[in-house]
Amino acid sequence: MLTCCREVAGPIKANYQSGTLQGTARSSSTGTVPDMISSIRRFFQSKFGLPIFIGFLILVALAFAAADITGSTFGGVAGGDRIAVVGDERVPASELESTAQSALSQVREQDPTIGMEEFVEQGLLEEVMRQLLNQYAVGNYAEDLGLRAGRNLVNSEILQIPAFRNVAGEFDEEVYQQALRSQGLSDEMLRGDLKDGLLQQMLLRPALAAPQLPERAARQYASLVLERRRGAIALIPSALYAPEGEPGDGEVEAFYEESRARFRRPERRVIRFATFGPDSVLADIEPTNAEIEQRYETNRAAYEARERRAVSSFVVPTEEAAKSLVDRIRGGLSLEAAAQQAGFQVSSSDLRDRDALANATSFAFAEAVFAAEKGAIAEPARGTLGWYVARIDEVEQVPARSLAEANEEIAQQILEEKRAAALVDLSARIEDELYDGTSLTEVAEAFDLEMRTSPALLADGRVFGEPGAQVSPEIAPVLETAFEMEESEPQLASLGSVDRFIVFDVSEVIPSAAPPLDEIREEVTAAWRRAEGSIKAREAARRVLEKSRGGADFADALRDEDEPRFQVQPVDLSRRELLAQRGREIAPPLVLLFSMAQGSTKLLEAPQDIGWYLVDLDEVETGDIEPDDPLIAQTRQQFASTLADEYRRQLTKAIGEQIGIERNDEAIEDVRRRLVGEI
Repeated sequence: MLTCCREVAGPIKANYQSGTLQGTARSSSTGTVPDMISSIRRFFQSKFGLPIFIGFLILVALAFAAADITGSTFGGVAGGDRIAVVGDERVPASELESTAQSALSQVREQDPTIGMEEFVEQGLLEEVMRQLLNQYAVGNYAEDLGLRAGRNLVNSEILQIPAFRNVAGEFDEEVYQQALRSQGLSDEMLRGDLKDGLLQQMLLRPALAAPQLPERAARQYASLVLERRRGAIALIPSALYAPEGEPGDGEVEAFYEESRARFRRPERRVIRFATFGPDSVLADIEPTNAEIEQRYETNRAAYEARERRAVSSFVVPTEEAAKSLVDRIRGGLSLEAAAQQAGFQVSSSDLRDRDALANATSFAFAEAVFAAEKGAIAEPARGTLGWYVARIDEVEQVPARSLAEANEEIAQQILEEKRAAALVDLSARIEDELYDGTSLTEVAEAFDLEMRTSPALLADGRVFGEPGAQVSPEIAPVLETAFEMEESEPQLASLGSVDRFIVFDVSEVIPSAAPPLDEIREEVTAAWRRAEGSIKAREAARRVLEKSRGGADFADALRDEDEPRFQVQPVDLSRRELLAQRGREIAPPLVLLFSMAQGSTKLLEAPQDIGWYLVDLDEVETGDIEPDDPLIAQTRQQFASTLADEYRRQLTKAIGEQIGIERNDEAIEDVRRRLVGEI
């Protein structure tokens, strides 16, 4: 039977296609860890199910690792700074650490309260490492086969990344460079990453294309959908057997010591903060007439008559392709149809003058656009990532403006520039104070900022112990940082715009721990009663189970307990009806009912000591399925992704065995200890 786990060949990949430059984590769901972690592992899926794009954090780690490897005389896996050797390539410990940190950051987007200790305990570090080693193996294997990814192919990938487009939806060189600088990357680093991802795609995609479940197997699985099961589910509540009197001396204390983990409270933090913006600038920033006149004279060319043009365009890799497409469009094919047939997407720009268009694209393209008539197709022109095919959509003649006509506009520009400069100066002065060790309170007093203090917050932004309580939305952008910084070490941050800032620190850290018993004695006593009741409820359930397995009728075995308050629910349900509940949590007793043998009875513990389930399956009615039933084709289609996962797992495993992966368990353990703070 095929496994239902999801595997990939690489560890953490950047979600370039989402329109951001933020890394995402990806892993597999094996069923050996809690459901929460299994759902989190869905982060490790890309749009092709293949490792195409590696995260920016990993890119940085790879860059350092490459430099480290180049200058090293390391000759085997035993080196303390190498977690493994894949083929002839060493995998540095620093890469595993940075990859794990990146994965944890993405996991925290679903569960902000999870820490590195839980991440490691749930086996996710092992998953990250396994996929990192698989990535190395697949990359080495692809190179051994002679696979190559040329510059034009990489260019095509860059053009498809929304994060590198401007507001008009076009690839913008300036936006591209800004995005790279914001992540500390170079064009060469990004291209190298995309090249590696494309090589892996070339290698793995053919093996995973259109997998088909054999018809006989599909028919067997499809017939299960028609299956109907009848039986009963009984709950033996712990409350029926819970002790009613006061607990004996030391009983609650002993129970609490044994069960402290269940009462552990998550880490909480108290944040002090002050915000400032343009309203905090006290300097006189009103523009003078002299400043307005000087600005007009300096930029006189901007107020002269000029021409602006709007174009629709797309970029192709080669000049030959561009010329061929231009000829077809001039022959009667629309620009949009030509782009669609060639596999490209048309983007339209706003009105721009010659210089603005040249800055956004290339000088050659701007010259070609301004040489063509309105509605015409411009001559192909080269840009940074290929050759432009463009149509001139609109031409606008902008008349000249006098100083009097431009006065108000110039005054507003100067005012905004002065305000921005004053605000930058203010933020720089505050930052200097923080760098010199000035406390947040002293900074707030010196710059006349209003200091505010949050209640104790959880990492997900909720107020601890106060459901529904509202906190200042200004804290949200810095909440993640606040849960990573030390106490009383103030920081300055932007609030998502160029004119609002927040200066903040953590005034108190309340570690994750179980509180003193006296604070929650009532809660612990109630839990002790449930636990004691659960023990006796299980004994009662075991008696019913033994009688039922001995041949007694299930209902009669329940009646023998002489307890009318047992909760018994008859079940008459088809698997199709059960599957219709997809999207909602299916009760564990029902899941068990559909995995049991006919005529059997099983015992299942209910969560949080509320009792014990007895699940009795009386009858299984199988349905006949016709050879041409559409359900068979539907089943084969639904199993396609599972088969692809299985094939990928097997292929990746075989590649790893052929390339050779030698792990350094001592170095891996050192990484684990560093991540959880043991060393």
